[in-house]
Amino acid sequence: MNYDIKDITLAPKGRLRIEWAEQLMPVLRLIRERFEKEKPLEGIRISACLHVTTETAVLMQTLKAGGADVVVCASNPLSTQDDASASLVEHHQIPVFAIKGEDNDTYYSHIRSALEHKPMITMDDGADLVCTIHSEKQDLIPNIIGGTEETTTGVIRLRSMEANNVLMFPLIAVNDANTKHFFDNRYGTGQSTVDGIIRATNVLFAGLVVVVCGYGWCGRGVAMRARGLGANVIVTETDPLRALEAAMDGYRVMQIKEAASIGDIFVTLTGDIHVIREEHFQVMKNGAIVCNSGHFNVEIDISALERMCIKKRRIREYVDEYTLKDGRKINLLGEGRLINLSAAEGHPASVMDMSFANQALCVEFLAKNADSLSKKVYSVPKEIDENVAKLKLESMGIKIDELTDEQKNYLSEWTMGT
Repeated sequence: MNYDIKDITLAPKGRLRIEWAEQLMPVLRLIRERFEKEKPLEGIRISACLHVTTETAVLMQTLKAGGADVVVCASNPLSTQDDASASLVEHHQIPVFAIKGEDNDTYYSHIRSALEHKPMITMDDGADLVCTIHSEKQDLIPNIIGGTEETTTGVIRLRSMEANNVLMFPLIAVNDANTKHFFDNRYGTGQSTVDGIIRATNVLFAGLVVVVCGYGWCGRGVAMRARGLGANVIVTETDPLRALEAAMDGYRVMQIKEAASIGDIFVTLTGDIHVIREEHFQVMKNGAIVCNSGHFNVEIDISALERMCIKKRRIREYVDEYTLKDGRKINLLGEGRLINLSAAEGHPASVMDMSFANQALCVEFLAKNADSLSKKVYSVPKEIDENVAKLKLESMGIKIDELTDEQKNYLSEWTMGT
């Protein structure tokens, strides 16, 4: 078996951590039990480009239980958990191409290694796998049934490909499932981003000014958790509806050029490029902390910070201190990559349970409906989304009401008024 990981001797530690994650993922466990019996993915080759974490390991085991032949590579150079990679290789014979801290060349060589598997279904987090296929490996396309996409940034790229008529096979936007973005993006990113900042810096949030750039579901989550820790939260936005929502939620809303001189901690969560730029670094406080929780490390203009500084040193494991000409210091966390995965462990397993349940069920949907799908980006089927929610409620011991026949009739009847 071909693979490329940091250290196979980390496998025992990874196995224990994967078992811990699995205990907190009851929905995926239920799906695996059914997959083991029905084998809906028998003979399907899957190449997955995901954050290689303990939760991802549980997903890979579930797909394999369903009969799939799985290979996985990293979707970010700093997000890999090396012990989880080792356990997947050692204990589950699943090839992994991922090393935490790999350079850019290695990152893309790992993607190409995963594509040597000649996938029938792709699984992406950021769309690097799909984009590599379309730009370099078009010979693989005739055998590809379709794929899934995990995150907002990836969905944006795929919809752009569809709009430009270059998308060559169907993709399901798992990120757009209500049981994904309402929970994973808000509660998962909210908690894990704050966790990453604290692990990297050991700062006290209470009393600090935290600037949250972007008020999508991820931004909402970070703002909520930062305020819960006692921070004074400022939101910056370009979308008037989201800005209005942030204001109505009780946050201060202003332009980034104004917030730049006020903030103590800056977090970007926009999915766009150069949200924090040179003109913002020029007015930041001495000791300002800057980090990103968007998928790619483009939201902070790191090259500008490199040009502006006269000295750079790694003062803590995930903190690069940039000293500017006037003596001010700006601290960049996790090299501008996803702080929740570069400095912490990513989302809690209980919230990834829903996201990866969607992934597993959407892969099954692709396998069963390949002949009827067009070359476009699809939403997660409503029945899958609702099924995941029902299973999650069941696992939490929560029961909900059902509509009576009278209520159903009322909702379908237009003649009944006051």
